[in-house]
Amino acid sequence: MVILEGAISIGERYRCYRGDDWGIRGGSEAAENGGSIGRGGGHGGPWHRQPGALQARARAPQGVPFLPRPVRHVRFFHFCRYLVVYFSILYIRYQAGIVTDEMLSLPKARFLAVGLLEALAAASGMAAGAVLSGASIPILSQTFLVWQLLFSVVFLKRRFRLTQILGCFLVTIGVVITVTSGSGAGISLKNAGIFWSLLMILSFLLQAADTILKEIIFLDAAKKLKGGSIDLFVVNSFGSAFQALFICLLMPFMSKLWGIPFNQLPSYIRDGTACFLNVGSLSGCEGAPLLPVLFVIVNMAFNISLLHLLKISSAVVSCLASTFSVPLAIYAFTLPLPYIGVASSLPAGFVTGAMVLVGGLLLYCWCSLPRTTSHNKVL
Repeated sequence: MVILEGAISIGERYRCYRGDDWGIRGGSEAAENGGSIGRGGGHGGPWHRQPGALQARARAPQGVPFLPRPVRHVRFFHFCRYLVVYFSILYIRYQAGIVTDEMLSLPKARFLAVGLLEALAAASGMAAGAVLSGASIPILSQTFLVWQLLFSVVFLKRRFRLTQILGCFLVTIGVVITVTSGSGAGISLKNAGIFWSLLMILSFLLQAADTILKEIIFLDAAKKLKGGSIDLFVVNSFGSAFQALFICLLMPFMSKLWGIPFNQLPSYIRDGTACFLNVGSLSGCEGAPLLPVLFVIVNMAFNISLLHLLKISSAVVSCLASTFSVPLAIYAFTLPLPYIGVASSLPAGFVTGAMVLVGGLLLYCWCSLPRTTSHNKVL
């Protein structure tokens, strides 16, 4: 899903834009030492020496480098936990009769395509994210909604009113105003170069294609199941399993992006696991395992709720709803919460951006009310 992985990722980005976060300082450190591990990935501590344990993401690859340290450097370990949790829930629902044999017997080709799209989106997003600054990524992420609208028209034959498109446009403008007020994002984009910007846009294209494909899966499954609907955990579990497969196949390429020799990757994953458990002599693992576990719980709930919304509505509606987390996340990072450190101040354009964003959401929802009962066409 867009964006990126809920409130933690987006709010941490804002702290990076403001220059209050370790990510800015880490990036400078890395530059002075002749290299870096990803964006803002200096050599300040063991969290910066263990990116191999983190980077295979289930969603929104571009947001990884802005996650709190204990969360972002045990990411690969978390990814394995996601699979265990998803398939455990799937098994429980199967035993309860919610998931049927008919659902599990559906062709797996589209699930494989979902996993491939998500893995490629992760790889391209991390490659571009290692070069692009934090301030520029939310601007580029707004192309996600554009791709979704185009794919909905092309593959789902959906028609949108002009006012609905205007609502989407206002949401995009609201996000940009909210997260880039005083950040110098335009200069950041110019300095990064066109190639990396296009690569990040490609990542969002792949993510958009992924969500549209999931919507197609839900639509076709309803026909094959004779009016029933496929359980979302079937889609989530098998999609994540195939994503894990392709992530493993891409691991040599991805480890190069992280600046880690491939033969040393197991030791990085081992250290990341130790940091997750907060055992041993590693420093910089403050907050673990509480913060990583909380992140996994919140992130899974966020992704499952968005997939459920996609199932009962559309990929575009799910995307629009997720953008509402942007002002909420930025506001949350201004509160004196544990582990955040010094609270940030709200940007000058926060209220204006939030009002434009909410206005766009209301406009789209209001214009979508008079629709047919068919899920295939929005009048």
